[in-house]
Amino acid sequence: MQATLNAENGSLRVPSPRGANGDDDSEAESFQDGRTDEVDRETRGRAFAWCRDFLSGSWKSISEADFQIRIVSGGLSNLLYMCSLPDHVHPVADEPARVLLRIYGAILQVSEACVCVCVQGVESLVLESVMFAILAERALGPRLYGIFPEGRLEQYLPSKRLRTDQLAVPELSAEIATKMARFHQMVMPFNKEPKWLFGHIDKYMDQIKTLKFVREAHVKKFNKLMKYDLPAELESLRSLLAATRSPVVFCHNDVQEGNILRLDGCGEKSTDNLMLIDFEYSSYNYRGFDFGNHFCEWVYDYTYHQWPFFKADLEHYPNREQQLHFIRNYLSESGRYSNRDDHTQVEEELLLEANRFALASHFFWGLWSIIQAKISKIEFGYMVSALYERGL
Repeated sequence: MQATLNAENGSLRVPSPRGANGDDDSEAESFQDGRTDEVDRETRGRAFAWCRDFLSGSWKSISEADFQIRIVSGGLSNLLYMCSLPDHVHPVADEPARVLLRIYGAILQVSEACVCVCVQGVESLVLESVMFAILAERALGPRLYGIFPEGRLEQYLPSKRLRTDQLAVPELSAEIATKMARFHQMVMPFNKEPKWLFGHIDKYMDQIKTLKFVREAHVKKFNKLMKYDLPAELESLRSLLAATRSPVVFCHNDVQEGNILRLDGCGEKSTDNLMLIDFEYSSYNYRGFDFGNHFCEWVYDYTYHQWPFFKADLEHYPNREQQLHFIRNYLSESGRYSNRDDHTQVEEELLLEANRFALASHFFWGLWSIIQAKISKIEFGYMVSALYERGL
């Protein structure tokens, strides 16, 4: 495999295998020796314009040369950047000195004639924007500074994203459970029918039927996945979950370590120093999905800096006692213990619910990863992830 030299910084990049005539597959897997650290000129220019127009104040007085922007790691669906005023320029009013820029990722839209890539649909953008603003007003999420078709400007919170291994820390696990319980108690102005899970799965299944990969590495992995009878497995999953009691609540649907901030300035013994972020998948859904999905995320480390940019270890899936610790803190916060004497039965029911919906999490994100392998520009081994979700 021939390495190519980046003329701007002299770094070596090693492209992944392509077809002899090139292809139109995702660029996410184009470089397998590390993630890109530089912001391209077009993105820098657009980011500067958005900050100047939406934030005003001191942002209108600086030049693009003084404008500071860097890539923020952690996003698998969107592109994230931290934008800042230069050190010698200070806010003149209440405008922030730093903001987080989120540029929406591409999603797949399928027509009878073609598969085309476009930014997220207008309806989903409106819903997410309303959701983000409501959560900000309730101090459950970052402030919203600007919104535009391609993305939005959010409050930059001095913080650190949790690491995968921190999910198993008892004190942090207890607080995550508490945050999840509070999230589930919210009443939001959205459709309360639990259509999100299987609605998306059905859509993804239809989209995958139309996908055609050209890159040899993609083709082999895709063909391996397609040897499985996914429609039959989906029906088995529907039947299993239909027989599983799980109340419909407002779910985050993506409580993984990268979406949990540990806020700076909170003491080590503080019991309120975490914040859930990234609500693009949030909707009314079966409660068990949030539990099962979160438990699955104990397995994955997305901070790995080499191809495929994640590591997975099934040994890290929470054991029974770790799951019960999480469940008990959740139930305590939600008040579910107060009206029941049979605590053990409640816990056992939720254990069963969580682990059955963990199967739905694997199925959902496996399909999602196949589609992302086709369309995403984020450097990540999506097809490798899809194989792992299938246990391959």
